[in-house]
Amino acid sequence: MARVGLTTERLTRAGAELADEVGFDQVTVSALARRFDVKVASLYSHVKNSQDLKTRIALLALAELADRAADALAGRSGKDALAALANVYRDYAREHPGRYAAAQLRLDPETAAASAGVRHAQMTRALLRGYDLTEPDQTHAVRLLGSVFHGYVSLELGGGFSHSAPDTDQTWVRVLDALDTLLRNWPPPPTESQG
Repeated sequence: MARVGLTTERLTRAGAELADEVGFDQVTVSALARRFDVKVASLYSHVKNSQDLKTRIALLALAELADRAADALAGRSGKDALAALANVYRDYAREHPGRYAAAQLRLDPETAAASAGVRHAQMTRALLRGYDLTEPDQTHAVRLLGSVFHGYVSLELGGGFSHSAPDTDQTWVRVLDALDTLLRNWPPPPTESQG
């Protein structure tokens, strides 16, 4: 019998909090059961297993990020929109490192298609239309932005930039300036002789 008050949503949120505290990789049904002081078996009526729990945390994180991004992007375009979106990811990762890691979880195609990840892609593509990018360059730019945002945030969270000046906030601003310049001056596709 399930313990009164335990729901899938409550367990998912508690799992997300646990991820922020101890790291996403450390989140298991057993760890969550200890948090609620219940037997592991009592959680299985709400989550199938640790992978199901992690997937639910990933979906929660993607939805939270998408909501923040939508709010931040409203009424903005160009460099202002680029900085707003970038700062959403960076701020979220700083506030919720475990959830941010969860948002990177590889989802099966069906789950991914039904997730807020689709909203992320749509918002990024809308931002890029302000730079007059069309396909396939728009997809290249989506991948570039994701790589730069995630790479910078991951290195920063891991302490990779803490050993030297200038301050990481200054570098972040310069990185966004450089991305804006690149997006405004996107290179033409290679010619046959270059490819």
